[in-house]
Formats: sequence, structure tokens, C-alpha cells
Amino acid sequence: MCALALAATSGCERIPGGDDRSGPGAGFPRADRPVSSVQSNQFSTETQRDGVGEAQKVMDLAELKPGMTVADIGAGEGYYTVRLAERVGAKGRVLAQDIDREALQRLGQRVERERLDNVSIKLGAPDNPGLPENSFDRIFLVHMYHEVREPYAFLWHLWPALRKDGQVVVVDIDRPTDQHGIDPLLLSCEMERVGFELVTFKDSPELAGYYAQFKAAATRPKPNEIKPCRGSPGGAGNAAG
Repeated sequence: MCALALAATSGCERIPGGDDRSGPGAGFPRADRPVSSVQSNQFSTETQRDGVGEAQKVMDLAELKPGMTVADIGAGEGYYTVRLAERVGAKGRVLAQDIDREALQRLGQRVERERLDNVSIKLGAPDNPGLPENSFDRIFLVHMYHEVREPYAFLWHLWPALRKDGQVVVVDIDRPTDQHGIDPLLLSCEMERVGFELVTFKDSPELAGYYAQFKAAATRPKPNEIKPCRGSPGGAGNAAG
């Protein structure tokens, strides 16, 4: 049976206004850009996505191999989770995480129904994915990064979860962040400010957007050393202030 670890991580929702945040988001700069509202977990039908080879394209670009340990952040109802589980095989592991408890309950039922013994499920927090350190070969953020309210806190806490040579995969669309996308230059800026380096970038019609892959830099800054990127709807990222 799969391990269904629906335990909430520490932290709380971003509190709007002032500097009265608490939990993992406190002490990090706010995003200087709009943030998309959380979209329905059904981005489009799985048949449509498979019809253009979306998941296969992403997994091929990520060089995903049997035996790897991966995380699917913003897993929703599991389009990527089930396909990642098949690709990494019985000796691999998949951690599916989302902040939507009801979606994870439905995903848990699917995991049980399809007997995906290599999948575990965890409830996340908006400002901290709560992943175990030094644990993942690949971390997937597919069509969800533009919904992250506290990107600097989120990415900073994500950084230690990668194994040596582990990488973060982002799939998104080049459009304003309040329209369920993010300018790739702004994405790269935000990633770099917390200690990631761009490895691969590809535009891809199969993904209806782009594919970006990042590795952890040698060091990550302290939270109070992070300089936020300046972002506007559809605008490129650069240093703020």
C-alpha cells in the first residue's frame, strides 16, 4: 500500500498588508508582481495532454530514469504523479504534494485504486514545500509556480531538498503572472536570487509554453540578503530598488 502522509507542514497563509507575516514566509521579500489565483486542478483533460505527448516530453527533457526519487509539487489530482510513478518504477519514489487537501484526498483514492505503491502524498504550505533535505533527483513545478504567493520563501526552502546533481523542473507559459503564466526572464531572476542556476530552457508546443530546468548553486543567500526581482504583468525581471 502507498504511504499517504497527509500531514500539514508548518507555516501559514501569507497575511496581506504590512510586515505581519509569520511562519516560513516571514523575513523574506514579497513578490513584486501579481500572483495568479489558484486554478482548477484540472488544467485540461488527461487525454488531451497525452494526445500531444506533454508528460512524456517533460520526463524526457528531465532525463527521468528508473530508480529516481522525485517530487510533484502542485500535484492536484495526479496527472503527472501517476506518469512519474510509472517512469521511475518500483525502485523509484514519487512524493505528490499540494496545498489543496480535497484534491489530495481524491489523488489518494486514485493512488490506491491504481496500486501505485511507490507514491506518497503530503499536504504542503504556500510558503514552504516542507520537503526532506537531500532527498530528490528531480522536483517538478508544472503550471503552478505563478500561483506561489511567497516565491522567495518557497524556493529558499526548496533548495536543500535536492540531492547532489538534483534539479528543479519548471513548466509554465510566457504571459503575465496574474494570467496563469510567468515571463521566463522573471522566473530565472527569482530562481537565481535564492540560489538556483538555469541549466536548460526550451520553448515547446507540446507544453503550450516553455520548459526550464535549474540546479542548486554552490550556496544560497540568507533570507535577509535576497533582493527581490522587479516584475510587472508580462514584464521581465530585474533587480528591485
